[in-house]
Amino acid sequence: MNRRFAALVALVVVCAGAGLVAGRGMSPSALWDVVGGGGSLTERHILFQLRLPRLLVALGAGACLGVAGLVLQSALRNPLAGPEVTGVTPGAVLGAVTATGLGFAGWESPLAVVVAACLGGCAGAALLWLLAGRSAGDPAQTAVHGVLVSAVLGGLTAMVLLVAPGQLGSVVQWLVGTTEGRVWQHWHLLWPWALAWTAAAWLLAGPLTLLRCGDDIATAAGLATGRARRLALLCAVALTAGAVAAVGALGFVGLLVPHLALAVFGADLRRSLPGAALIGAVVVCGADAAAQLATRLLAAAPDGGALTLPVGALTTCVGAVLLLVVVRRAPDRTF
Repeated sequence: MNRRFAALVALVVVCAGAGLVAGRGMSPSALWDVVGGGGSLTERHILFQLRLPRLLVALGAGACLGVAGLVLQSALRNPLAGPEVTGVTPGAVLGAVTATGLGFAGWESPLAVVVAACLGGCAGAALLWLLAGRSAGDPAQTAVHGVLVSAVLGGLTAMVLLVAPGQLGSVVQWLVGTTEGRVWQHWHLLWPWALAWTAAAWLLAGPLTLLRCGDDIATAAGLATGRARRLALLCAVALTAGAVAAVGALGFVGLLVPHLALAVFGADLRRSLPGAALIGAVVVCGADAAAQLATRLLAAAPDGGALTLPVGALTTCVGAVLLLVVVRRAPDRTF
């Protein structure tokens, strides 16, 4: 088990190195020079003011989404209960877009975005809880209601954009998901938020393990299932809102990372939750490096200099293919 954690940490380092040199303006030799104390002022600015905060935000957001997805799937006993299809991510996006459209928040004020995204994520989760009602423990019914809530919240986001079309350029990043333009202010807001709520989720590992076994078994073991599930959902919403406020809606990360974490580390959430954080960090950081490399290649094509591939587009396309593979291989999988 320790070897698996060590391998993941090594993979994080590899993806981080790839992310630092994949984009334009920074070659491996220039990176080595800057790390050794040399390099030009431009190269030092690119590394320390642009690439490094972008890398750290990608790692933190990926860890948040990985943990949030595993918490949601465990609390709801539903392997398809990712933040993207339970109203949490669409609600967080709606909150950020609405606050931006009203002039209360923007990329230049990350703290206001965090607050707006958290309120929107809580509203999305609460709407799902109200619609699911007594069937909240039924994975199939919860999945159906989650898709419905996500569709409604997506429609409301589109209405906000119609009311304030001038904000389209500033909110499209939340709709797609990107790490472009991340600066130290985003990281300074993200890391304490992510650390606190990830620690809270890990403290709930025991109750979440019981919830995965079913409410009857959890109640027989003396667990207050309603309170434990509410606390777990609060952690998932907070983690998702922090990630959305930092990088926007990265599709399928919170849905698929928990499957990988459980496959690698097993059903013991005391190990799977940290594993999900590491795997989520690897996925987002690796996708960001791939998106930067693709953008670099596009820039070499005719009329491709202004094209930028957002990391959210890459995670959504790859995640959709992987989800089809998971469903086809285990169509009857349940907790």
